[in-house]
Amino acid sequence: MSSIAIADYALISDRHSAALISRDGSVDWLCFPRFDSASVFARLLDEEAGHWSIRPSVPYEVSRRYLERTMVLETTFRTASGTVVLTDALLTGPDNGGHRLGVGVPRLLVRRVYGAEGEVPVETDYRPRPEYGLIAPILSRTEGGVTSRGGAEWLVLTTPTAMTFTDASAHAAFTVRAGESSYFGMHRSTLEETPAHVWPQEELAVRLDSTIAAWRSWSDLHQAYDGPWRELVHHSGRVLQALSFQPSGAIVAAATTSLPEGVGGERNWDYRYTWVRDASLTMEALWVAACPDEAHDFFAFLATAAPSLSQDRSLQIMFGVGGEHDLSERTLPHLRGWRDSRPVRVGNGAWSQQQIDVYGELLDAAHRLADQLEHIDDDTRRFLIACADTAAERWTEKDQGIWEVRGEPRHFLYSKVMCWTALDRALGLADRLGAPLEKVSAWRRTREEIRATVLDEGWSDEAGAFTQYFGSTALDASNLMMPIVGFLPPDDPRVLATIDAIAEKLTDDAGLVYRYRTEGGVDGLAGEEGTFLLCTFWLAEAMALAGQADRASGVFERAAAYINDVGLLAEEVDPATGELLGNFPQAFSHIGLVNAAWAISRARRAVAA
Repeated sequence: MSSIAIADYALISDRHSAALISRDGSVDWLCFPRFDSASVFARLLDEEAGHWSIRPSVPYEVSRRYLERTMVLETTFRTASGTVVLTDALLTGPDNGGHRLGVGVPRLLVRRVYGAEGEVPVETDYRPRPEYGLIAPILSRTEGGVTSRGGAEWLVLTTPTAMTFTDASAHAAFTVRAGESSYFGMHRSTLEETPAHVWPQEELAVRLDSTIAAWRSWSDLHQAYDGPWRELVHHSGRVLQALSFQPSGAIVAAATTSLPEGVGGERNWDYRYTWVRDASLTMEALWVAACPDEAHDFFAFLATAAPSLSQDRSLQIMFGVGGEHDLSERTLPHLRGWRDSRPVRVGNGAWSQQQIDVYGELLDAAHRLADQLEHIDDDTRRFLIACADTAAERWTEKDQGIWEVRGEPRHFLYSKVMCWTALDRALGLADRLGAPLEKVSAWRRTREEIRATVLDEGWSDEAGAFTQYFGSTALDASNLMMPIVGFLPPDDPRVLATIDAIAEKLTDDAGLVYRYRTEGGVDGLAGEEGTFLLCTFWLAEAMALAGQADRASGVFERAAAYINDVGLLAEEVDPATGELLGNFPQAFSHIGLVNAAWAISRARRAVAA
């Protein structure tokens, strides 16, 4: 059983794949060649599913950081006899400065071991287990390394020291002295690609340095935000870049699958895909923490992947990072899951759900790039018009809502608000889209009808707030989006009452916000879940928009306190233990952090003015 705390991991990425490395120097998660590919190492989900560790063989103290303005990880081990520094990176390609970060990557994980002082005995344990641990490959010696054969993966480990073999694993022990550097590298190919090979030590050194320089080039070009929590915002921008798929511009929701929302429960999902739901919020965060080019790339991906309305005119809610539509879900019964949290899932069954909020999120994303829409093609214009038409037609229907509940469909308030948003943004884009006047008039009438219905049926006098779905008294944090999307002014008394109700009744003892209360069974799943960091940042953002900058700052600080030692956030926090829960690192949490910081920055400036 894997039991290492989620917060004990750090992320590295080449914008195609991602690896998670523990504080003890073990690569416990790596998928090649894409974020959503089968894993090579998956000890994160089962002790027997593969890992690659490098660490001192004597007691040590450990600290770690990302090298400045990069996503290259440095772990420092201090022992009684000396200090050794481990540097980990998934290498970028040649000429990868600035916007080219992640182009032509070699599929190569490099690990540099450097003696900072004294002498340190070090050991490495290499256990590749392709296809989520199903394959125990055949390992063989080759000059300067180790080959691994089994399944579709051809892996070659470059090693500066001889290794011994037992049970489809390779091991080595060596001593690192002050001033010495050794480079290990795992190169991956498939049977149909140019075979992976052993790399010279000098070339690994040059390529690692160029990867560091490439990340710094991207950061220097993109990160100009200079407001509150500047370093957190800049780092979150790099995390979002690390979670983006370079060939398409798609951003995965997280780098992992099946890290649970409640320990031992069934709320375990595969988040290595991209959601339309995230689009408009991601656009805002990319503008603040990265640059308009990344925002445009993400929208270009959606505009390519999404234009396929089904026969019932529904828009798919999520896609593979290459634009794939079929994300059929299956379980992996041979994996025990993190802390026995089963089932382990790959694929995501929510891809076939109906969620009528997606039209608003897509059109809101388009609206944020309005100045660039003059250059879109006629097919995309027709598609965006069709999305507005569909929102106008389907807003009265029940759906599964933003949280993808697996219970019965309902009239979720957030879904109605986002249909209003779809029409509001379509009206703002009407000239650029070339929408006929009769459509514009129809959109305007329906927008006002939605608004009146939400105000009438979405408000509960008993709850003193807007509620989760029509006729209920349950609170839902997604209603914090009402002022954020402009459905109502932030200082509207009903908005202020909803903010106060959520802050008082939908939080844990630490002041972190739940999505909703699970006790009523609305989501069709057993068990409970943690508080949501995104929702807590939404609360801070809504307060900031309402002019409550100090109150918003306090909420922001409460959520930001759960960032781990290298600046990463998961999806949730366990109310009982304070541990991070859910897939990791979670793009939505970092998006929420960026957008809340930006809102608070503007609120402070308004007060100062």
